[in-house]
Amino acid sequence: MIARRLAAEALGTAFLLATVVGSGIMGESLSNGNVALALLANAIATGAALVVLITIFGPISGAHFNPAVTLYFALRREIGLGEAVAYIVVQILAAIVGVVAAHAMFALPLFEISHKLRDGPAQAWSEFIATFGLLATIVGAQRAAPQATATLVGLYITAAYWFTASTSFANPAVTVARALTDTFSGIAPASAPTFLVAQLVAVAAGLAVFGWLFAPKAET
Repeated sequence: MIARRLAAEALGTAFLLATVVGSGIMGESLSNGNVALALLANAIATGAALVVLITIFGPISGAHFNPAVTLYFALRREIGLGEAVAYIVVQILAAIVGVVAAHAMFALPLFEISHKLRDGPAQAWSEFIATFGLLATIVGAQRAAPQATATLVGLYITAAYWFTASTSFANPAVTVARALTDTFSGIAPASAPTFLVAQLVAVAAGLAVFGWLFAPKAET
């Protein structure tokens, strides 16, 4: 039922963004200026939330929560075009709702514009790597250990917060929504287009690589 699938995508994406932004706010407020400690809190909270959200919503919608993931599967014809468009619209709107929810929890203005610049080739390359690696994790998990997908994605994102210079947005809906928070996890609107392009290029690269690398066993 499409309504149920879209509801699962909306709830999962909103809770994901509430976690990302809320844990960033909490981590920054409690870390006394220790950015590493704030990032650690942000990473652990996000990874843990992903395990929960993918586990509970995966059986309903596939738990994409990410236009890059939806686009990948649409181009692989594993989800219909109309449904994919609906997923992406819901993901973006729900991501914004998640940011607003986080702001409300911490008594911040509901809508802000981020001033945190994340510019330069290294940031773009980081977002390509982060998104490409996320797709590898998802597709590889489906091939090798479907029951472990939630855990593997949560672990990957937790790690990618630390090994990428961009702190691994790896998600166009996350990128758009985080431009609307002037907190620890924000990204200036001027920096967002570069992230979006890098994420989409990673989808194209993933299509070229993973369909072959993770081909069904009968094709290997």
